[in-house]
Amino acid sequence: MTRTPTVAIFGASGKIGQHALGVLKQRGCGVRALVHRTPVAVATSIRGSIADAQAVDEVVRGAEVVLQFATTKEDPATFFDVSVRGTFNILEACRRHGVKQFILLGGDAALGIWFYPQPIPIDENHPRAAYPGYYAFSKVMEEAMAEQYGIQYGVPITVLRSSWVFEGDDLLNHFSLLKNVNPAEPGHGFGEVTDDILALVRAGQERIPVLTDGRGAPLRRHIVHVDDVMQALDRMLGNPSALGQSFNIAGPSAFDYRVAATYLSEKLGVPTVELRCPDYHPFEINITRARTVLGYAPENDFFRMADRAIEARNQAQ
Repeated sequence: MTRTPTVAIFGASGKIGQHALGVLKQRGCGVRALVHRTPVAVATSIRGSIADAQAVDEVVRGAEVVLQFATTKEDPATFFDVSVRGTFNILEACRRHGVKQFILLGGDAALGIWFYPQPIPIDENHPRAAYPGYYAFSKVMEEAMAEQYGIQYGVPITVLRSSWVFEGDDLLNHFSLLKNVNPAEPGHGFGEVTDDILALVRAGQERIPVLTDGRGAPLRRHIVHVDDVMQALDRMLGNPSALGQSFNIAGPSAFDYRVAATYLSEKLGVPTVELRCPDYHPFEINITRARTVLGYAPENDFFRMADRAIEARNQAQ
């Protein structure tokens, strides 16, 4: 694609979609968006549902690049129409109109992450293995459909398989005992919630959790800042090397919950508390393919993300 492409986007009003609009604007792309409920500031918007094949076709027609960022979480009433039927409708439209690139926003939920043992870093050859719930299942289905449309019809797909995306003060919310444990629903949010933990929550005593496995060892997990996701998207758009490929997109490295909690504790002056999560396992994402093929260079490790989250909260107060 030698000229600035026209891009069709689904899910433009969502957390990632809104940032993607900024990338497209900076690149000078023409943008067409499907609008279901929330209006978006783009040159061309078409009202309708992603489950409506005719509305989807109208959005895709004339676009060189198509972005599928629409999703729902744990809603049994909507996930199938949005993630499965919606992605099918988009792929069908891409096939009919001969788009140059279809980019799917996938998620590491399709690979099971810490719900299953991960003895080696998770790369793009890792088998899909949804953890319990509708969201992870939908991520597996979306990727499988995109892959098959690439095989069956030559649709030029690119999968941006993102880790859990953070922005603003999201990280501080994750490392908050009070925001993740509901005294009326033991076990919600984290692992084993003991009476001592519930007593802290009922008393409004904030703590920074150190999540550990069944043996008491701190868990490791991999996340990503939204700015790094946008860097990856920018490097994928119109890139011939990205066609027919899936890319794991995560931060520079995984983090250790004890190290992370200690850092935040020192920064915020809030004590830590250990929480056993015997059903979870440590994991790390291998981002070598994105580094090598795309030149992806994530800038936000845990510590930078933590500093930025603290700054964002201070500015909001």
